[in-house]
Amino acid sequence: MPSLQSTTVSSDAESQPLLIENLTKSFAQGDKRILALNGVSAEVNQSEFVAIMGASGSGKSTLLNLMAGITQPDQGRVLIDGTEITSLRDPALTRFRRRKIGLVFQSFNLIPTLTARDNILLPVLAGGEQGPLSVNELLERIGLQDRATHRPDALSGGEQQRIAIARALISDPALLLADEPTGSLDSVTSQTICRLMKELRDDLGRTVIVVTHEPDVAMWADRVIVLRDGQKLTEFETKQFPDAQALAAFYQETVLSSGSGAEIL
Repeated sequence: MPSLQSTTVSSDAESQPLLIENLTKSFAQGDKRILALNGVSAEVNQSEFVAIMGASGSGKSTLLNLMAGITQPDQGRVLIDGTEITSLRDPALTRFRRRKIGLVFQSFNLIPTLTARDNILLPVLAGGEQGPLSVNELLERIGLQDRATHRPDALSGGEQQRIAIARALISDPALLLADEPTGSLDSVTSQTICRLMKELRDDLGRTVIVVTHEPDVAMWADRVIVLRDGQKLTEFETKQFPDAQALAAFYQETVLSSGSGAEIL
């Protein structure tokens, strides 16, 4: 059976687009507070594809929101390309997020009245800066050159998600963060989206972090970080598994043997 394996990460800032240290976040629930994250730390290398796995309520979406600067931690910090985003305040944080972070969501979040081309350009139209890739180059990269003038309701779910990924890349961000990007797609389309994200890493040098509960998605990553009850349970490299079924079995055994119980303050 594969063993738990930690990945050594360089401290060189140029190879470390993401560093999170001791992130803690709680939320009110009635007269109590639920500890959603409890002292989570991790590092991600340049051009690395990392999956964050965990059951519902494990804190994985909370972690992604903190990495994206959408919410602020109670404690800890997030550094992207050497900038501590947890110390930034609007509008500086908004400007930084537009330039450095590309976000992809399960629900696509496309503007229904805009064409595919204009949806991709939306971050630029909203005041962001366009990166070196043109809209036409991005459309070619995602294989939708012939759908540029179509609106979202004329596109399939997989096509809409590819447009959402291109939109996230238009500003040439340091990080592409995807929250359950295949959650509303069928298995064949899900694999197409995973292949696209891997190609972005391989061909364009993008750093990709995807939140998922699906082993079939996690298998495309270089490394998996596992959360349970708001804590980092372990991490391991995917290359030690022959297929997604083997990864799933190892993940389940690891989680089941770890104990449980979210902390209530």
